[in-house]
Amino acid sequence: MTLENINPTSFNWDNLIAEKFDGETGYATIKTQIVGTIKLRQVEYSRSYLADHWCEKGHIIFVISGQLIIEHKDNTELILNSGSTYVVGDNSMAHKAKSTNGATVLIAD
Repeated sequence: MTLENINPTSFNWDNLIAEKFDGETGYATIKTQIVGTIKLRQVEYSRSYLADHWCEKGHIIFVISGQLIIEHKDNTELILNSGSTYVVGDNSMAHKAKSTNGATVLIAD
């Protein structure tokens, strides 16, 4: 991630349109804003959410509220509560998100 040549900017997440994506179970609503070469996403995971695919992309994830569980392909899990951050590099560990009671997160990649 490079934060070069980005002019100061601000935006209000409430003004962005959310897209709904179904998971294997549950769904996620995602608002996206591109700033320079960085994709920022505010994601709201429903109760009983489980992603429908493994992801190899690198991310920085901050849990705004709720609890997000990151499942790794090697069967390990990380439980992220409100205020927690998860960082994973490109192609370093396949992972997917799940949430029992819902969560709102900010993702940068």
